[in-house]
Amino acid sequence: MAGMASSPDPRREELTRLRKVRDRIDREHSRPLDVAALARGAHMSAGHLSRQFRLAYGESPYAYLLTRRIERATALLRRGDLSVTEVCFAVGFSSLGTFSTRFTEIVGTSPDGYRRESAADAAELPSCVTRFVMRPVRNREAPVVRAL
Repeated sequence: MAGMASSPDPRREELTRLRKVRDRIDREHSRPLDVAALARGAHMSAGHLSRQFRLAYGESPYAYLLTRRIERATALLRRGDLSVTEVCFAVGFSSLGTFSTRFTEIVGTSPDGYRRESAADAAELPSCVTRFVMRPVRNREAPVVRAL
C-alpha cells in the first residue's frame, strides 16, 4: 500500500473540466461560443457536457452563457453611452432581435426600457447597491427589488 499511487478520482477530474468550461464562458462570453466548441475544449461530447454542467451548476452551458451576456449587457446599458445595437454586438449576440427577445425573457423588460428604468433608478441608489439590485435573475426566480 505504501508504494501504490492512488488513482485519480474521475468525478473530481470531470468537475475540474466543468469549472474550466464555466471559466471560459465567463472570460469569452462576448465571443462566438457554442456548446459543441465548449465540449471539444473539455474533451467531452456536447450532450455529456450539457448534462453534467446542468447537474453541477443548475443550468445548461447555453443558459449560463446567455445569462453572462445579459448580465454584461445590463451593465453596459446602465452606463448609457452605447446604443442598444452596440451593446447587442459588444456582448456577443449576432442578431438584435435575438438579443432583445432573450434580454426581455431574462430581465423582464426590453433593453431600451431597461436603460430608461436604470437611468431613473441610478439617481436614487448608491452604485454599490445598484449592481446587486440590477443583476438579472434567470426565469424570474427571485422578486425584483425596487427602490422606494
